[in-house]
Amino acid sequence: MNRYAGITFYRTEVSPGLTTFRVVVKQTDLFILAERDLTEEAVKVVREVRTPLEQYIFKNPVFLKSLVPLPFDPEAPEIVKRMLKAGEKAGVGPMASVAGAIAEAVGRELLRRELTKVIAVENGGDIFLSLNRDAKVKVFAGNTVFSELTILVPKELQPCGVCTSSGKIGHSLSFGKADAITVLAKDTAYADALATALGNILREKRDLKLLEREVKRREGILGVIAILEDRAFLWGRIKIV
Repeated sequence: MNRYAGITFYRTEVSPGLTTFRVVVKQTDLFILAERDLTEEAVKVVREVRTPLEQYIFKNPVFLKSLVPLPFDPEAPEIVKRMLKAGEKAGVGPMASVAGAIAEAVGRELLRRELTKVIAVENGGDIFLSLNRDAKVKVFAGNTVFSELTILVPKELQPCGVCTSSGKIGHSLSFGKADAITVLAKDTAYADALATALGNILREKRDLKLLEREVKRREGILGVIAILEDRAFLWGRIKIV
């Protein structure tokens, strides 16, 4: 998680007309936008989402540590299945999708319970969006000329996930050196896993061509933006505003 002076700096700008609140349960630290303050309800949902995941990891410790896809487990809890599928599709370990998977699971459950009609759940910079309106999302890319670039996520693409990986910022594992790689996909867990996978590719500027080929051969991507120093790659249905 990226912090400055104790404040999570990517949580400073929010959508007008919506209520914002923070939910922290163990390692999960969510920033949520909804029609009203759902802190109490969201805490319960986060616990419900985390418990089966924690229990599965306790019984299957390789799930926590694997950097490569693991075989699908039809008997696993639903969130574990989503993470296994995301990891397999992206070519990374299942935990590469954990932030996105939790964000979407919590958001969809709050919507399912009809506690709010619109929601955005951010988890460590990975976002599940279901706002029923066009959304603007800022991409933080360190000290590059593209830092705080704003992208538009159209209403018609939502619900969807907007997930970012960086080889220079934050605590998430990355083998690349990208300042930021943001992936837009319908499945937030997949967007999270793929942001990690693509981030691993980008180590120097010439890798942008390799990244482009990789993006074009993948299925299920709505858009990608990759930033490395003074170079940027934009693909798909992402618009700069």
